[in-house]
Amino acid sequence: MRYKLDEPKHPESICGKPCGRGEAYHVTDIPCCWICNPCHDYQYLPTRVECVDCEYGTLPSFDRLSCIPIPQAYLRYTDPIAIAALTLSTLGIIASCFVMLIFVKYNDTPIVKASGRELSFVLLIGIFLCYSMTFVLVSKPSTISCGAQKFGMGLCFSIIYSAILTKTNRISRIFRAGKRTSKRPKFISPRSQLIICGGFVAFQNAIGIVWLLLRPPKAVAYYANRDDHQLVCEDAVHAWYMVGFTYPIFLVIVCTFYAFLTRNIPEAFNESKYIGFTMYTTCIIWLAFVAIYFSTEQNIQIRIATMCFSISLSSTVTLICMFTPKMYIILLHPDKNVRQTIMVAKPVVATPNAKLNNYHATCRIETPTQSDGAGKQTPTRALLPLF
Repeated sequence: MRYKLDEPKHPESICGKPCGRGEAYHVTDIPCCWICNPCHDYQYLPTRVECVDCEYGTLPSFDRLSCIPIPQAYLRYTDPIAIAALTLSTLGIIASCFVMLIFVKYNDTPIVKASGRELSFVLLIGIFLCYSMTFVLVSKPSTISCGAQKFGMGLCFSIIYSAILTKTNRISRIFRAGKRTSKRPKFISPRSQLIICGGFVAFQNAIGIVWLLLRPPKAVAYYANRDDHQLVCEDAVHAWYMVGFTYPIFLVIVCTFYAFLTRNIPEAFNESKYIGFTMYTTCIIWLAFVAIYFSTEQNIQIRIATMCFSISLSSTVTLICMFTPKMYIILLHPDKNVRQTIMVAKPVVATPNAKLNNYHATCRIETPTQSDGAGKQTPTRALLPLF
């Protein structure tokens, strides 16, 4: 039977109204009646009457009937920031290899010998490893890559700053001894310098091994917020990576201290000046890096990219300050690459302490600081490098 057009409509029953998407049925005290309760943004409906939270790393599907995984985010080689870091690192690798080849080719020239060629090669190896670390840091987190990051970051820096520390310590000891006695200081031969540098590096290796044993490397999921799902190395979270940087930071501080002590050394020994430039600039870079490191905990990808840039910039500063003056003479002014230039003397200034002035003016001291082609130490009067 049809109702008349002017007959009022009956009210709808609220007991049987179907619930919409993302709403759960909640039965009331009235038989056969219910109300619809909306689920939260991160809940799904495994049944019609229950809202359940999705696990971290997943979000509800469009129909709210299941949870779907959030794609894992990690620094990829194709990301723009990674491409920039890799480009800088690649240029650095090419530059460090070029400098190393030049030093090998001109291995027996006075400028290379006077620069402490053994420690120079150690320094170049450390710079090369620092640039190479970018490729390890950008790689997808895994047990192997995370272990390489933990051990490699501290190692490459310790090689660089151990070599610089050995150089600055040697310069400082020589000039302190020159003020007291005419005898040469101990442990200034190339072999002694390599042993001292190796001891500094070995300490960092011990730290790295103990760290690997106490906290085995592994890749884990990290959730900065409910919508996030990052694949990271476990120690990249919080401040654990600073464990690997602690000893290199200590070396940087000591190197800077020695660079300050040797800032007034005569010009014929002006490698201390370039060491000072290197360490002062490095301190600025590391202060900025530490500040950025602790402020990027929510985005590990940015933290890793910042680490890549900091490592490459530190290496670049060392490469430019320590080797550009030498490369300039070797390649552009070979006429200055002679022993007479290396042993240049400053005019003697008449002062009451004439003996000390004469020592600093001639800038010479009898000591074996170089090795001949057969590997034997040969006495030379140019104790310290020109640069």
